[in-house]
Amino acid sequence: MNRIAVLKTRVVGWFRRRLIDEAGASLVEYALLLALIAIIAIAALVFLGHSAANVLNNVANNINNPG
Repeated sequence: MNRIAVLKTRVVGWFRRRLIDEAGASLVEYALLLALIAIIAIAALVFLGHSAANVLNNVANNINNPG
């Protein structure tokens, strides 16, 4: 076989493997989404943690001491 035919065979085989095997790509996408959600949740807790704690403490105090 000449070099062009070998190159064509390798390129076509590479594309077929990439098109058939999509499970790895979707797994990576889900992992990236999960990491992004975790980063956003941690950032929200860091920036809003004190105010959220104050609100919850006020609610608890009002429940314990009505009036």
